[in-house]
Amino acid sequence: MTDWRNSGAYAAPAPFRLVAREAKPEGSVVDIRGVQVGGPEIVVMAGPCSVEGRDQLLTTATSVRASGARILRGGAFKPRTSPYSFRGMREEGLELLAWAGRETGMPVVTEVMDTRQVGTVSEHADILQIGSRSMHNYPLLEEVGNLTTKPVLLKRGMGATVEELLLAAEYILNKGNGRVILCERGIRTFENATRNTLDLNAIPILKRLSHLPVIVDPSHGTGHWWMVPAMCRAALAVGADGLLVEVHCNPQEALSDGPQSLHPDRFDQMMKELRAVAQSVGRTVAPAQSAEPTCSGGVWG
Repeated sequence: MTDWRNSGAYAAPAPFRLVAREAKPEGSVVDIRGVQVGGPEIVVMAGPCSVEGRDQLLTTATSVRASGARILRGGAFKPRTSPYSFRGMREEGLELLAWAGRETGMPVVTEVMDTRQVGTVSEHADILQIGSRSMHNYPLLEEVGNLTTKPVLLKRGMGATVEELLLAAEYILNKGNGRVILCERGIRTFENATRNTLDLNAIPILKRLSHLPVIVDPSHGTGHWWMVPAMCRAALAVGADGLLVEVHCNPQEALSDGPQSLHPDRFDQMMKELRAVAQSVGRTVAPAQSAEPTCSGGVWG
């Protein structure tokens, strides 16, 4: 029997319909306040793992924008393995993200963890992120599909297959929200040298099977800041439409995920390198702004 995974002219029908490449052969472009994910420009989303305070957030946001980031990322609600870890500033963090977005003119992406949060998060954020732990939360997937038309950034579960990721996206589209961005963020394997194994194989596969834009999160995919620039370059080379990168002004004092966060100086250098890679594959990365990134604090390594 023909396997749909061959994705050729004689392949069997895929178990997903709305997200399949055949449903929109030209590919989807998700517009977020003028920033287009899935178009010629490779969109970089950057910011701290967690919102920790007003100064920390604005300083980081201003720095990443100066380097060419187009969208501000930051966590207000944080799913943590340990209940004793910092779990975010919650509603106050959402308000700070919305404020920082207005101050910098950047759209904001942040995670929603519960069906009861969808309305509140939608009021403050431009993109709703479904984290890896929530990819199989089908009521939440249906809620962001049914309750809001805001774009949804859907992260692959750490133990999920490509098919499961696409079927999770199908839940959202099936409820009427077609503005979905897929995110590869690493899967859990036997290898323990890195936090996860960043599955760059998935990028061309997803682009072949689905019309949805695909971005890569190398921060969670590796767990090491020093690997992030190399994996970003590789992600662009294999066809990613964007990147989701953690940046912190003082990674050594970050309340969450400091070891995988780039200092703004290193982020700025990485952005310069990415422009050359993007050009080599016929795409672009936004130019740096006139203001130089300014951020004091400790730097790893």
